[in-house]
Amino acid sequence: MAVGRLGPDAARELAASATLTEALRALAGTRYRKVRESEPEPAAAGRAVSAALLWQLRVLAGWQPRAGVAALRRLAAGFEIANTRDHLRALAGEPRPAPYRLGALATAWPRLARTADTREVRAVLTASVWGDPGGESAAAVLTGMRLSAAAGIVADLPQAARWAAGDTALLLARESYLLDRPPTGRAAGHAERILGRSAVRALSYDDFRARLPSAARWALKDTGRPADLWRAEARWWSVVERDGLEMLHRADLGVTPLLGAVAVLSADAWRLRAALVAAAHEGRAREAFDDLLE
Repeated sequence: MAVGRLGPDAARELAASATLTEALRALAGTRYRKVRESEPEPAAAGRAVSAALLWQLRVLAGWQPRAGVAALRRLAAGFEIANTRDHLRALAGEPRPAPYRLGALATAWPRLARTADTREVRAVLTASVWGDPGGESAAAVLTGMRLSAAAGIVADLPQAARWAAGDTALLLARESYLLDRPPTGRAAGHAERILGRSAVRALSYDDFRARLPSAARWALKDTGRPADLWRAEARWWSVVERDGLEMLHRADLGVTPLLGAVAVLSADAWRLRAALVAAAHEGRAREAFDDLLE
């Protein structure tokens, strides 16, 4: 499955397409061929790419013993978070797309889907493996879920702990120093277990970066201000993909090659979504896309 990914070169070609419709048409014959059937609009196309990735992960889960399925469920937590985000929007009266079909990769989603208000959403999460997100607002729920997911990866998948630590550093930097909404309660506790109390309680962005443990500091390297976090996120994906490729070639009878496959497939999907956004801007975003692949 990893061998069939598009890769950076193909993504650059797609990003250079004259229109998004042209880029979608070029996906015929690839593992993303169903994406070309989506609406020629960036959000819809990006969601179709994510759905294609989820299908690949569900196929992988069908081949795995119990330990492999548990690992995939940890790594696919972002899809349940996305479903919860869309459900919260629907509860607020906003339109929402059809939820991602999680199958065996779901944890609390079937119960979350039946909730009628934010109080019930928090209650279901608190009674599940996600734990209390620390608040009922959409921001608190989603940040709490992301930190819970990262803590689960650190605890259960040491091979991927570095990725989770880096992702947590990016999340805290954005939430605390760009959006001014630092996590509280149990969510803050997850962050402290991953990054350390002194980093999470830092009073400035520079102080936060200085106090990060080495397992997470790399994610914010050369990111001198919160406004540049989008570049740091691109670097995070580059590191995850590189690590994943190395994992795929290890002689390991455990879950390491599986984690490598998930990393490579996920990074490929992220890059494709970015390429489609660039194509939708008819070349005007090509320079920014090239910056992502540096």
